[in-house]
Amino acid sequence: TIKHQIVNSFTHRGELRKAKRIVVKLGSAVVTRGDECGLALGRLASVVEQVAMLQNQGREMMIVTSGAVAFGKQRLRHEILLSQSVRQALHSGQNQIKDMSVPVFEARACAAAGQSGLMALYEAMFTQYSTCTAQVLVTNLDFHDDQKRWNLNSTLQELLRMNIVPIINTNDAVVPPPEPNSDLQGVNVISIKDNDSLAARLAVEMKADLLIALSDVEGLYDSPPGTDDAKLIDIFYPGDQLSITYGTKSRVGIGGMEAKVKAALWALQGGTSVVIANGTHPKVTGHVITDIVEGKKVGTFFSEVKPAGPTVEQQTEMARNSGRTLAALHPEQRGEIIRHLANLLVEKKEEILAANKMDMDIAVNAGQLSSALLNRLSLSPAKLNSLAIGLRQIALASRDSVGRVLRRTRVAHNLELEQITVPIGVLLVIFEARPDCLPQVSALAIASGNALLAKGGKEAANTNRILLELTQEALDIHWVKEAVQLVSTREEVEDLCRLDEMIDLIIPRGSSQLVKNIQSAAKGIPVLGHSEGICHVYIDSEAAIDKAIKIVRDSKCDYPAACNAMETLLVHRDILRTPLFDQIIDMLRTEQVKIHAGPRFASNLTFSPSEVKSLRTEYGDLECCIEVVDSMQEAIDHIHRYGSSHTDVIVTENEDTAERFLQQLDSACVFWNVSSRFADGYRFGLGAEVGISTARIHARGPVGLEGLLTTKWVLRGDGHTAADFSEQGTMEYLHENLPVTQPQPRQIAAQSEE
Repeated sequence: TIKHQIVNSFTHRGELRKAKRIVVKLGSAVVTRGDECGLALGRLASVVEQVAMLQNQGREMMIVTSGAVAFGKQRLRHEILLSQSVRQALHSGQNQIKDMSVPVFEARACAAAGQSGLMALYEAMFTQYSTCTAQVLVTNLDFHDDQKRWNLNSTLQELLRMNIVPIINTNDAVVPPPEPNSDLQGVNVISIKDNDSLAARLAVEMKADLLIALSDVEGLYDSPPGTDDAKLIDIFYPGDQLSITYGTKSRVGIGGMEAKVKAALWALQGGTSVVIANGTHPKVTGHVITDIVEGKKVGTFFSEVKPAGPTVEQQTEMARNSGRTLAALHPEQRGEIIRHLANLLVEKKEEILAANKMDMDIAVNAGQLSSALLNRLSLSPAKLNSLAIGLRQIALASRDSVGRVLRRTRVAHNLELEQITVPIGVLLVIFEARPDCLPQVSALAIASGNALLAKGGKEAANTNRILLELTQEALDIHWVKEAVQLVSTREEVEDLCRLDEMIDLIIPRGSSQLVKNIQSAAKGIPVLGHSEGICHVYIDSEAAIDKAIKIVRDSKCDYPAACNAMETLLVHRDILRTPLFDQIIDMLRTEQVKIHAGPRFASNLTFSPSEVKSLRTEYGDLECCIEVVDSMQEAIDHIHRYGSSHTDVIVTENEDTAERFLQQLDSACVFWNVSSRFADGYRFGLGAEVGISTARIHARGPVGLEGLLTTKWVLRGDGHTAADFSEQGTMEYLHENLPVTQPQPRQIAAQSEE
């Protein structure tokens, strides 16, 4: 049940889901067309649909709308032109009327002509959702007279009680023009001079939980939108208005952003939360209101409570700036940071384990985590020692990572081109109940010179906090403490994925559902990872019995929840009803693996196991599918159709068959007579991995240090210009490949001073 907020406004976006009574203010730019004559029917319909949906959820919705003047202007223009054309026709023989121009209409007359049509349109649209509406026209005087104000309040309360959506507008047919200097005057008085101030006054009068003000801008910017370095403000706090430079008002309407901010702050002071957002953008109009109510990061949210720490945008900016300094360090200095972190993991293990015990106790008492997740959440001295060893390997590998020359070309005389490795930039790593992930990915980010923004699962909050402190302590030995940041605010993953101008790569570490959600939400940021691990083992007709049994057992039973565990066993038809097949089935039964039969396998059995629902299933448990194929090529076709391009295995003694399988199969990892569990960065000798990627570009398979680097081109010349190589020029291209020699590491400042 949604409870009604009375006094205090919500302090963060996540609480907006609790909003019971909501006022939606539609600015003139939202309601009217670009030519300001007539209504934007598509936008209006999407707004009505969202309001009706929220109303049907049990919320109390009110709309403060503009549009009467624009609708009336359209009607009056049509009437004038029609009248003139009739008169023109009547006097056509006398040539008396030549001027067909349309006069400038007075706003109050337009409002009078448009009000009824606007209301009829709302009523028709809401009727489609079985929602009743009522029109309420108000003026400034209605709020100054106590009796009128009480009557208005009583009327609106009664309408809301009857599940009716009140549609409120200023009575522009009689209202006087706004006074230039009438402004918001304290807590108890607000001058109704536009629909922003009307919506604010109404929201406070009606004790609304939330006021959504839709306009034609994304929200509030720290400087006029469109100017260089203008940034959208996610959360605005009272007192911040002194640091804001306002631009011009919207293309229509009498309010501007300054008026909106003042009205919003007045409403906030009165106990109503406020969000200012864009209601005209075609990609978001259809869900902007519902997104706001769901707590998503849309527009500018006004809050009275300022958090103690930096915002996620500020954290990302800090990480990027510090990350550039990190990338410029000597390789040995980056290695020193990682070795120091490895030492801290061992030295401070008692503190780490104490924090981890707190997380484990909370998780066990809550009873919401599976045994597999609890195992991932748990840390031990052995795990920390193993983690420290892995970090030292990364430190060793970091010596020749950033700045390595991959290619050298002499383009022309005294003109040399190099391709060198550089960091990607800012990495966002999102991981679930897995605290050992934080120091691991931090070390990889440091080694590759990347800044890191980490979002850990709340299940490991205490462990993550101390691990971040140790990571930043290690970074601080070379004054790059802020290069690694942990997002501890209530940021939704979807909101983080929208920071496309600040984050360069997202790496999800967690369930397939987490990865799918991130891939769906990250429209403008590349995602490194895989959403599914549907791995196959194909037993060829020429497979060795002992190898086949060992590989199938290890691939399925070693760690069934791993992404590189076997999910489908493909068997050549020739080995059905042979000792090899019988022994595989006996082994799976002994290991308590539940078998699902593929359609072709089921047709060969009198009494088959349960037939599989889908051949594209990741079980993540002691379950697997068995299917029959007639050839190696058919196995490849099956994997291409139902697999996830993760890891696939052939078991055979025929080298030609194996080589064709390895060459033709299009997966990130393709193995011959090897368990699928070998698809792992540590087993590949990468030291550690940030994940396994099934993407077609950039890194593929287990991704270690190399996968966190990109390249840039460096050209060194001596006053060369493109004109030098034209027909009139004196130079010729050589394009000679030169030996790749790595630059000598520059001396560390501290050493050169000795």
